[in-house]
Amino acid sequence: MQFLCKEYQDGNPRVRSLVTETRIHLVPSLNPDGYELAREAGSELGNWALGHWTEEGYDLFENFPDLASALWVAEERRLVPHKFPNHHIAIPEHYLAEDATVSHGLGHGGGAAMGTWHLTPPCPPRQVAVETRAVMAWMDKNPFVLGANLQGGEKLVSYPFDTARPVSETPAAAPRPPDDYEDDNPELQETPDHAIFRWLAISYASAHLTMTETFRGGCHTQDMTNAMGIVQGAKWRPRAGSMNDFSYLHTNCLELSIYLGCDKFPHESELQQEWENNKESLLTFMEQIHRGIKGLVTDQQGEPIANATIIVGGINHNIKTASGGDYWRILNPGEYRVSARAEGYNPSVKTCNVFYDIGATQCNFVLSRSNWKRIREIMAMNGNRPIRRIVPGRPMTPRERMRLRMRL
Repeated sequence: MQFLCKEYQDGNPRVRSLVTETRIHLVPSLNPDGYELAREAGSELGNWALGHWTEEGYDLFENFPDLASALWVAEERRLVPHKFPNHHIAIPEHYLAEDATVSHGLGHGGGAAMGTWHLTPPCPPRQVAVETRAVMAWMDKNPFVLGANLQGGEKLVSYPFDTARPVSETPAAAPRPPDDYEDDNPELQETPDHAIFRWLAISYASAHLTMTETFRGGCHTQDMTNAMGIVQGAKWRPRAGSMNDFSYLHTNCLELSIYLGCDKFPHESELQQEWENNKESLLTFMEQIHRGIKGLVTDQQGEPIANATIIVGGINHNIKTASGGDYWRILNPGEYRVSARAEGYNPSVKTCNVFYDIGATQCNFVLSRSNWKRIREIMAMNGNRPIRRIVPGRPMTPRERMRLRMRL
């Protein structure tokens, strides 16, 4: 924060452009009581676990509702997207209760280092932390597009899904060419935005001073990133109900976990070097918010349409417009067929191009009113029964006259 303010005041064009064109939200600590515990022990006496949990014993990162498993069950039943959405999945009602507990249906066991995980009995339920509730309300209030939670104890970037999908629920897919950077693991479920998440992760790792060093290896175990500095969460450390999975399935936001360094709580004398290691990466990552498409969805009178759905062809994950009818969609360079839909309006489709240079392509939509809303109202008044066609020249019955007056 100090860097951004100082460089902005000094006239740094890169920082001025970033601050002027981006709404940046910074949360110094999501777990302040845990930080206090780690600070009291210091870097010499602390360990990886110290400060990881809150004072009440919550691991906030995996204290969110498990929406991924709900989506996969709906896919198994062929309910997506007609009866169950592929985006903005609602928070279960029981989770919002005052005495709610988090009970994830899948437990995991096996060799974490090898990325092999198998079904075990369900994880025991645990309470929903007050910090978790606050973060969910914050996400619902602000139309975030890109996010990162900064952690320590490792040096890599992790992206969704963090949940490992059971083999029995994985739909059959056409074989694809092997990936040089990812092992063939049938339990891993890629997000529809897998290529975009990898781009975002690489944008951070490649700009970091030491994250992609080929001789480094992992901080504590073997290097799970193949010297790329990036890994899918389910391959590295599978867990259900993560903040990253929740953010992706409940909001428009693409969120990643960035592990800044091997030392969970570095000594004060090491902070300057840690800042230098991550400074360029942080700036590059924030600039990715301006890659893809953006625009407004309005009606023919120029009024904004909130909660319109933006659909990108070939990516089975949609987003919604904000209250002002505006939207932002991070995409890799390429040509996309994009459509906008809203209740009571006819859909609109157009081709939008995304280029390699930073700067989102403007892609606006104007939707015309549809007659379907009025048709549904008339059908509802008729008890959703077929409406009898009036034949010219034939006199109407009293009942038909009454129904016609009610409709009019």
